[in-house]
Amino acid sequence: MSWWMVTIITTALILASAFFVIVEFALLAARRHRLEQEADHSASARAALRGMNELTVMLAFAQLGITACTFLLGAITKPAIDYALAPVLEQLGLPDVLSGVIAFMLALIVVTFLHLVIGEMAPKSWAIAHPETAAKATGIAARAFTWPLRPFLLWINQIANRLVRASGVEPVEKAAAGGQDADTIRELVAHSRAAGTLDVQFSAPIARAIALGTLTVGDIVRTDRVPTSVPATATAADIQEVAASSGHLRILVGTGAGSRVAHVRDTLAIDLATPAADIARDALVTTPDASAYDTLARMRYGRVQLATVVDGDTLLGIVTMDDLLREVLPGPAELSTVS
Repeated sequence: MSWWMVTIITTALILASAFFVIVEFALLAARRHRLEQEADHSASARAALRGMNELTVMLAFAQLGITACTFLLGAITKPAIDYALAPVLEQLGLPDVLSGVIAFMLALIVVTFLHLVIGEMAPKSWAIAHPETAAKATGIAARAFTWPLRPFLLWINQIANRLVRASGVEPVEKAAAGGQDADTIRELVAHSRAAGTLDVQFSAPIARAIALGTLTVGDIVRTDRVPTSVPATATAADIQEVAASSGHLRILVGTGAGSRVAHVRDTLAIDLATPAADIARDALVTTPDASAYDTLARMRYGRVQLATVVDGDTLLGIVTMDDLLREVLPGPAELSTVS
């Protein structure tokens, strides 16, 4: 094999090894919430999140790739260097056996240095320093390369999981880098509270914030409370009247799952005879089985304070930003209880 071909193959293998190393460490170090913030408008962020949700499969893919690159470097690059150095050492007067041993050792050192420093340590340091950027940069390509190998990766992953279970440990599929998953933090908060190192006034909001990830909108919505609303045929004057009597600034217009939302301020600069339907906006709609955390994120992203909760064609009620935040931040009565 010619030297230029060996050089091209060696360079490609080192770059491939760097890619697999970046995939591995980026998925372990990336912060899920940062990728979730970009997922709505970034395909690479969505690909990275899918990889984090299949952590063990993606790690198997990365480790398989690193192993393959190491094997190929040993099979192609090292013999080429050995073959080139041996005649040079023989010309220096060294015995054939000694020149062969020295050429072998030098070839091993060169290949190990190139693979370890350029193919592993440098990309590892970059992936740890910029985990989200690295995860997005490699996410789509990693998912594409994983697809044809998926049956094999799932098979070896199942074997590994069985071995882990046999040792008494339950394997996980999702990334929880640095022990920062919700269960670990929940246990840490409970332990700190029991040990007296974390006051109740701090531990309670933290525990509530963690629990928000498991709550659904159905756990929060008040189905026994009739939302403040006006008929679809109402006018701006009706909205002002209902707002004054209820104290609410946002009023539902219409009934059922198709209800819209009007803010009382939108009635201040228009003719009071204007139909309410003309100033009403489409409401943010959610379902009772939707995650409370995801609903809060949608409301923040859309900059809305109110969402309607529907089940099919039935309006169950509404949830407000205040309802969701109250699950995290205690009210005055609760503050006096824990103080």
